[in-house]
Amino acid sequence: MDRSELEALLHPDSLRLLSALRDENPLGDASSLVTSLRKAGHSPEIVRAVVGQWGLRDKAFDKFGDFAARMLFTKDGLEQATRLAVSSHHAGRFQTAGIASVCDAGCGIGGDSVAFAGIGLSVLALEADEITAALAAYNLQPFEGVAVRHATAQDADASGYEALWCDPARRSSSQRLADPHDWSPPLEWIFEQARHKSSGIKLAPWMNRDLIPEGLEAQWVSHHGSVAEMVLWSGTLATENVTRSALVISPRGTAQLGAATDSLDAEVGELGDYLIEPDGAVIRARLIGDLARIHHGVMLDESIAYFSTHKPVVTPLAQCFRVEEVVPYNLKRVKDLVSRANLGSLEIKKRGIDVDPHALRAQLSLKGEGEKTLILTRHQGSRIAVLATREY
Repeated sequence: MDRSELEALLHPDSLRLLSALRDENPLGDASSLVTSLRKAGHSPEIVRAVVGQWGLRDKAFDKFGDFAARMLFTKDGLEQATRLAVSSHHAGRFQTAGIASVCDAGCGIGGDSVAFAGIGLSVLALEADEITAALAAYNLQPFEGVAVRHATAQDADASGYEALWCDPARRSSSQRLADPHDWSPPLEWIFEQARHKSSGIKLAPWMNRDLIPEGLEAQWVSHHGSVAEMVLWSGTLATENVTRSALVISPRGTAQLGAATDSLDAEVGELGDYLIEPDGAVIRARLIGDLARIHHGVMLDESIAYFSTHKPVVTPLAQCFRVEEVVPYNLKRVKDLVSRANLGSLEIKKRGIDVDPHALRAQLSLKGEGEKTLILTRHQGSRIAVLATREY
């Protein structure tokens, strides 16, 4: 979005039309909306701005819920914004720590600041890109105690704010910046601030773990089965005696697991009545062994993230499957296993076996009515196929 597009979007006519579209909740595609707006006499600039936002808002409801109806977006800003369900948990950390004010250094379109301001924190939202800062100012205007500034984190004076939240820009145009020194602000600058001020630093979940400073809590966050981010917490925002943690937010509930360090794997043992798949956040945090021991489980293999138990495991931190039948893995045996099960629907999961689930599915006969999960993995070095029923 350039300045002329921003001016068209913030034009009173555009904002009135967007408000009307929100209230009327019109059905139809973008082309029909363009036609109706042009027939009503609106300029091409206004039409482009309104239709663009109409499409982005439709996608934004997945991240921001009802808040999306009164926010403005850019495509990149929406893609990079934290989901409100996740940022609300982050804001809760600040509240639990007794922090009343936070500097959001690199606020983007203001997604995290919405969560901070929503629970009454005083917020200084900084954004280096002028157009994005303007959208953040619009999105945050309903909240008291929020100041939005077009400034870099390094240039602004945030000394009056108790804590720091930073989501550094890791892209330049459409390119991902591999070197943390090129991020905005640079990662080393952020770490220096975190040594002196309670901080939350949002980073990619795949970031090199060797870059994590000692003494910080590294928390991997999963939302509805997808690991969305890693957050480094310092000062009063960090959990005492915890350097590795997992936060799982799912339709089945929310749960956390933490430890003083990476956990050792549980012992390898026999496949029991249930096969357990830890959530990706637990795997990324390297807390599989702790989770397995909590549920009296054993690992299937030294290099596989599954573990097994004799009782069902009910937690958002993992998926639980009841083992129905196990055979050595090869195509003939898998075909026979599936055909005998009289299935109409089959979920295929794999870990530790090089197989294309889509290609395999095309070779299987599903002519029944049942529903099962086929898990292809290794058990004590041997490849196996497990037919299972999803329990949780």
